[in-house]
Order: sequence, then structure tokens, then C-alpha cells
Amino acid sequence: MISYKSIEEIELIRQSSLLVGKTLAEVARLIRPGVKTMELDKVAETFIRDHKAKPAFKGYNGFPATLCISVNDVVVHGIPGDLELKEGDLVSVDCGTLMNGFYGDSAYTFAVGEVSEEIRLLMERTKESLYLGIKVARAGNRVGNIGYEIQTYVESFGYSVVRDLVGHGIGTALHEKPEVPNYGKRGEGTMLKPGLVICIEPMINLGKRSITQDKDGWTIRTADNMPSAHYEHQIAITDGDPIILSSFDEIEKVIKEKAN
Repeated sequence: MISYKSIEEIELIRQSSLLVGKTLAEVARLIRPGVKTMELDKVAETFIRDHKAKPAFKGYNGFPATLCISVNDVVVHGIPGDLELKEGDLVSVDCGTLMNGFYGDSAYTFAVGEVSEEIRLLMERTKESLYLGIKVARAGNRVGNIGYEIQTYVESFGYSVVRDLVGHGIGTALHEKPEVPNYGKRGEGTMLKPGLVICIEPMINLGKRSITQDKDGWTIRTADNMPSAHYEHQIAITDGDPIILSSFDEIEKVIKEKAN
């Protein structure tokens, strides 16, 4: 069953989602060589709870932390710990919140200090693919249209799309139907209708698409140990243009401030 949301419900989801963006901005302030991933996690949890919300990931199917912090060849679901970030690392941070009964979920990939041109382009193009997917997320189109835009764009640079992990519907549950793959064919998959709220989240590998899972049961890596980037927005389908409920604005403001 696909759940369609009212205007009021979409507004509540937006509030939860905007808190994710603010939390990721707090994390962005601290990302630098030498910081431990568990320190980022502690700051995020405190920030979310201080805003009268709950970390959505903590305890979800047994996940032990507030953030998924995935460094370099880790695609998603990295568990924060003693790992220290170092100059040149690529780190994707995925965060979820639960507020007023609705879930927020968004992810952003950060450069630690100066990264190589190859990594910078992977980040830039992965983020661009997200917006290309959002552009076609309109009533009357299908989920396959979103995946097609993402896949054709990133594959034109020789990157690959992770097939085993997908975007998803979201609302009163963190993961709802439908699944939203980052690959596909136009005109295939679930029809997009007004009131549908979904997360579009391209996970794009510099190398091949194959992945492996660590013994911890969570950490997903590229099989060839090449870097991977991940960005995620939460959007609502309307009668017109899709509405982006999450925001990268505060995150990118912090990144700009740190660069100056």
C-alpha cells in the first residue's frame, strides 16, 4: 500500500526534514582532519534531542547510532566510531529525525580538507544527478523516469549506480513504498501521484557498481574499494513542480564559511 499525504502532513514532514538539514550543518562545522566519527554522532544526537525530536536511525533494526557516516569506499550505513577523518577523505553523512509523528531523512557528502579533482567531480556530479532525478518527479511520470535521469547522467562519466540500495517512500514510517531505484527506464515502475512523499538518494561509485557488506551487518562498501558519493533529498509530488522538503542551504552556508 502506498500512502499519500495531505498538505498538512506534508508540512509536518517538512519540519522534520528541515531539522535534518540543520543537524547536518552542525556536523559540517566539525568535519576536519583528526575528528572522530563518533564525535560527529554525539553532536548530532544532542542537537536533534534539543529540538524535541528523536534520532530516527538510532535503534532502527538495531542500528547503534544517530548518523550513518560512510568514509571513502563505504557507500552507506557506516557506523560512527574511533575512525579519525583525514585530509582528502570523502565522507557521506546520512541523518534521520522523528518529529510530530513524521520522519525526516537526508544525506550529504563532504570533502575533508582538500580532495582530489577526481573526488570533487564525483561529488559534484552525484549531487547534480539528484537534482536531475527530482526534476522529472512529477505527477504522471513513473519512478523509472527518476532512475533513468540519474543513471544516464552518471554513467556518461563512467561512474556506476549502486543497484542493491534504493530511495523510498517516507512519512509515518522511515521506509515506505514505493522503492525509488537510481536506475531504470522511462515509463516503468510506480506512477507518481500528488501527495506521494519520497526520498531520492543517488549512491554513485567511482568504479564498479558491486558492493560488499562488512561483518558488522551494516557497513556497505564498494567491492573494488573505489570511493562512493551519496546525496539525498526528501520531496513531495504535487500537481505541478515537485517540492523539495529537505534543504542543503544551511549545510552549504557552513561549507562556504569554512572555505573563506
